[in-house]
Amino acid sequence: MPTFERLPRFDRDWAELDRHSQDRFREIIARFAADLGDGAARPLLPVTAIAGAPGVLEMTFASDARATISVAAQPGQAPHVIWRRIGSGAARQAA
Repeated sequence: MPTFERLPRFDRDWAELDRHSQDRFREIIARFAADLGDGAARPLLPVTAIAGAPGVLEMTFASDARATISVAAQPGQAPHVIWRRIGSGAARQAA
């Protein structure tokens, strides 16, 4: 199974999300973690690279909400996901 880490900015962004967005994110993350664990890719979880931010990916979890992540994995080890930002406008920033 993958491991996860949250940056302090992610935690601050999370606190500003409404309850509906938090619940939706939790639903999507359960699927995302399962995908990472078995190497599957589901079209319901669009993850794309952010131009100009090497190694940073953007994941859409609602029509108006995104989270940015970095994923690292060593051969033979589970992926390690670093949650960077979450929200609508904030998640579009790679920092």
